[in-house]
Amino acid sequence: MLVMTPPTTLPASRVPDPRQAPPLRWGVMGPGWIASRFVGALQKHTAQQVTAVGSRDLARAASFAQQWGVDVAVEGYEAVAERPDVDVVYVATTHDTHADLAILAMESGKHVLVEKPLATNAGDARKIAEVAVATDRYCAEALWTLYLPKWDVLRQLLDDCALGRLRSISGEYGEHFTGDHRIFDPALAGGPLLDLGIYPLSMITSLVGPPTTLTASGTAHPTGVTGQVAVTMTHDDDVLSSFWTTMYGAARNDLRLVGDDAVLVVEPVHNGPGPMTWSSADGSRVLAYEEPSALHVDGLHFQAAEAARRIAAGERETPMRPLSDSIVALEAVDAIVAVTS
Repeated sequence: MLVMTPPTTLPASRVPDPRQAPPLRWGVMGPGWIASRFVGALQKHTAQQVTAVGSRDLARAASFAQQWGVDVAVEGYEAVAERPDVDVVYVATTHDTHADLAILAMESGKHVLVEKPLATNAGDARKIAEVAVATDRYCAEALWTLYLPKWDVLRQLLDDCALGRLRSISGEYGEHFTGDHRIFDPALAGGPLLDLGIYPLSMITSLVGPPTTLTASGTAHPTGVTGQVAVTMTHDDDVLSSFWTTMYGAARNDLRLVGDDAVLVVEPVHNGPGPMTWSSADGSRVLAYEEPSALHVDGLHFQAAEAARRIAAGERETPMRPLSDSIVALEAVDAIVAVTS
């Protein structure tokens, strides 16, 4: 029988100081919005070095390099993978290219951190994992939430049975996008599922494993992508989960874990730095975890520091986001797509 251990205080994060991670030389594939936030976070919070940036458009790479003080801008992604002054590559291109570029980087001898989603489907994710083993390279999905200090606190609470028996997890993620955004383009694996929904889906499956049953519904956008999706799943031990995602506007964007004895709410915006609240089931006790939220994406450096620590130690994966977990999430994505397309 599961025995709850009511916390008197919330645990402290065990995530090491990112500034203490061994410095590696990073090459960036794709000088877009997320790459800018990633490099900015590295320069602000770590000793990591960004030595090269590549794009299919050399002018874009050069502009990025000038903005962020990167020494080398090159044309084409192969040129990044071939550089001797690059230890690890950050793949920050559109979703549809993640698998090919991750494989290119590893086959060129580079370690790799792949912006979420790892791939657009589970089959390609399995290929990435196979190449990582064959080339003996570090590879991980840059789903930054799961590297944040608060996520370690959340895991400690579950490991300590601080909710009692876990019964359900629910979450949502919605944002507004202007009509020229790539999320509307089916050729670029658009729609909210891989951009936004992958967060609550990955959080759920990383905590309670793959679904044993799954139902989903979605509505189409005129461009050919799915505009919004709602999903309900069951998991081992009779855990129920649900999430919905939309590209039509901002949702509350929290994550709620309900146990027999307590409720844990990852406050909005749940996928970035910020607070959590633990409440006893009867509401008589409340404990708050505080974490500066600041800029929503000011936390992308934790995944880079984790990669640097693992690579320096000769390791090829991270327990924070093993490739097997990325594959499980994409298997669920495949199932959702199959019933909503």
